[in-house]
Amino acid sequence: MQRSDITGQRLVAIVLLGCVLFNYPVLSLFSKPGIWLGIPLLYLYLFAVWAFLIGLTAYVIERRK
Repeated sequence: MQRSDITGQRLVAIVLLGCVLFNYPVLSLFSKPGIWLGIPLLYLYLFAVWAFLIGLTAYVIERRK
């Protein structure tokens, strides 16, 4: 397989992971009243997952052989 094929497959997997992590059943786990370091849990979860997906995407794209 060529490098671009594998990269494309990994990017599709990241998109599917993002769909699962931002879907209702998982979001409902963090929609409870609670604050951690002054930040509501739902907001903290959303921004943490968003940053994780961006970092994972950058790692996959910039990875060298």
